[in-house]
Formats: sequence, structure tokens, C-alpha cells
Amino acid sequence: MLQPTYTLLYVDDPVASGRFYAALLGRAPIEAAPTFVLFAFEGGQKLGLWSRHSVAPAATATGGGAEIAVTVSDDAALDATHAAWVEKGVPILQAPTDMDFGRTFVARDPDGHRLRVFRPG
Repeated sequence: MLQPTYTLLYVDDPVASGRFYAALLGRAPIEAAPTFVLFAFEGGQKLGLWSRHSVAPAATATGGGAEIAVTVSDDAALDATHAAWVEKGVPILQAPTDMDFGRTFVARDPDGHRLRVFRPG
């Protein structure tokens, strides 16, 4: 059975996006070059930030058409993450709110990719 292990985002400036994600994720990338930055996580999942100007074949999609979702254990963790991201100046698209699947908020990265943090209900 195949299991996805990478999320690749096409970004305008991988180095700048790498700084943004390093600050949000609290970790340094394991690889950083002018056209590609890579983060690795426990369990094997990876997040790659690839220059949309150098990816082959060329990518035409821009941010906002999908989400990266992060699960937290409780409302206190969700509210603390929201407060930290607001303090860092991360644009918030949806303030913390209760939805049918749990409590959540949504932010946006510099390229328009949506970042959802949620506590399952």
C-alpha cells in the first residue's frame, strides 16, 4: 500500500518561506537551497517548499486551493498556537471557532497557502 510522505508547496521565494515555516514550526529545515527548502518531522512526514519558478513540469496553481492541517490535543494548545501566530504577524483567515468537526482556526502563509490548526471534536 502506498502512503504519502511529502507535502510540496510551490512558493515564490523558498528561502523566505523557509524562515516563515521555521518560525511557525519551531524547527530548522534539514535542507535549504535557493530553490528548495525541506522540513522533516517525527514519523517520516516531510514538508518541501519548492520554487514555483524552477519546478518541472511548471506549476500553474497558486496557494489557497488546499490546506495543511495540524492537530492539537486540546483547546488550550489551539488558543496558545493562535496567540503565538498572531504575535508573529501571521495573517489569520478564521479566528478560533467551534465547528462540527471540532475547534479550529485558519491562517495563511506568504504564498496564500491555508494553514488549519484544529482540535478534533
